[in-house]
Amino acid sequence: MGHHHAGHSHGHGHGHSHAHGHAHGASNETRVLCAFLLTAGFMGAEVAGGLISGSLALLADAAHMLTDAASLALAWCAFRIARRPADPRRSYGYHRGQVLAAFVNGAVLVAIVAWIFIEAIQRLMNPVAVEGGLMLGVAALGLVVNIAAFWVLHGGDRENLNMRGAAAHVLGDLLGSAAAIAGALVILWTGWMPIDPLLSMLVGLLVLRSAWLVVRESVHILLEGTPTQIEPKDLRRALLDDVPGLEDVHHIHAWSLTPEMPLLTLHAKMTEAADPQTTLLRIKEVLSHRFGIDHSTVQIERGHCGDD
Repeated sequence: MGHHHAGHSHGHGHGHSHAHGHAHGASNETRVLCAFLLTAGFMGAEVAGGLISGSLALLADAAHMLTDAASLALAWCAFRIARRPADPRRSYGYHRGQVLAAFVNGAVLVAIVAWIFIEAIQRLMNPVAVEGGLMLGVAALGLVVNIAAFWVLHGGDRENLNMRGAAAHVLGDLLGSAAAIAGALVILWTGWMPIDPLLSMLVGLLVLRSAWLVVRESVHILLEGTPTQIEPKDLRRALLDDVPGLEDVHHIHAWSLTPEMPLLTLHAKMTEAADPQTTLLRIKEVLSHRFGIDHSTVQIERGHCGDD
């Protein structure tokens, strides 16, 4: 523990999680690219199928696949950008690009769901005849493509917000294809046309839920919200209990660069007798082991706090 001097723990404390992060990052990037190629490749067939058969469920799914392909491209770009090193203008590098991409993805999904609802309500008022057989064939093919894309993404990093945004899109698509298959079967067996818009609305609600979760979490991060796993009161208590010579802990600010990278600053007031270096190392140890914070800036104080 002696070799872990303060300057290092300030600058590169998050080094040990870095190598693991890079491996994950490269795998996530490749997975998103594969999912993009699958989705974009099938979308053309679905648009044609939707127009020829007259099915809203297929067209809604195709529109969904279009934004899906766009969102996967966005997620892929965000991973590429996040690899760029920090520079003097952006001391934290470009990691936040992933959170921004996740936010845009979620917001776009909410807009798509609104469009599907408006279209579906119009269709319920004026039913449109749908060619069930063609709808069934295209939807079945779509389901296979979406399952493949979802499987590729699901093998990636479940915690990464950008991956979750991308997976939410593909899951919505997968449900859309499944609903279109069900709708096609109902139309073929009973000829009841309103099933097409009704199912597209049901899928819309399911998509809305996952989109909302991604938007909510990315907004929390962009507003510098406190990471979910950190409770400032508990953190203060733990430090005062575990670090000898500590009199008070205040001005605790915790935020996250991405969900995997929490950051923290705090002021630590110590007794006259305590050794600043030992106290600092002990604080860093508690933050790292108990709270998973590997990058912190600690202001050691004796007497009055400079900011009060």
